[in-house]
Amino acid sequence: MTDPIAPDRDISRQGQYAGFVSRLGGLVIDVVAIAVGFALGGHVVEFLVSSLRTHPFHLTGHPNVGLVALLVWAFVYCAYPLSVSGKTLGMAFVGVRAVRKDGSDLDARHAVVRVIFFPLSFLVFGFGFLLVILRRDRRALQDLIADTAVVYSWDARAARLRFLSRQSQTPVG
Repeated sequence: MTDPIAPDRDISRQGQYAGFVSRLGGLVIDVVAIAVGFALGGHVVEFLVSSLRTHPFHLTGHPNVGLVALLVWAFVYCAYPLSVSGKTLGMAFVGVRAVRKDGSDLDARHAVVRVIFFPLSFLVFGFGFLLVILRRDRRALQDLIADTAVVYSWDARAARLRFLSRQSQTPVG
C-alpha cells in the first residue's frame, strides 16, 4: 500500500492563491460571527439603555439605528483584523489570509478599500466572486480594486511533521 502523500514531497500550500471553497468557508464563518456578535452586542446595548432609562428600549423599534449599527460592526469586524493580521476569524479558521498583490503584508489602507468594495461583488449578481473561479490568480472583484490577493497561510508539511512527531512519541502497546 502506498502512502498517499510521500514524506519527501513538499505539500506546503503556504503562499498559493486560495480557492473558492476555502474563501467561501471563511465567508460563512465570518457572517455567522458577525451575526452572533451583533446579536450579543445588541442585547448588551438594549440592557444598558433600558437600565439608564425608565422604560425598556429595544433596537427592533429603531430599524435604521440597528441597520447602521450592523454595518458599522461588520466593517470594524472585517477591516480591523485585516489591517492588523491580514485575516478575519473565518479566514483564520480555514487557513487563508489577505496580502497585497505583490505578496507583502496588508496595510490599513488596502484592508479598508477591500472591505468597502466587498459588497460590490454581491451587487453585480455575484460576478465579483465568480472571478475567483475564472481568474488564474483567484482574485475577486474587491481584490482587484484593492490590489490584494487571498493566499493560504498554513504550512501543510509542517503540520504533518508535527503530527508524525507526536505519533512517534506515543508508546506502542
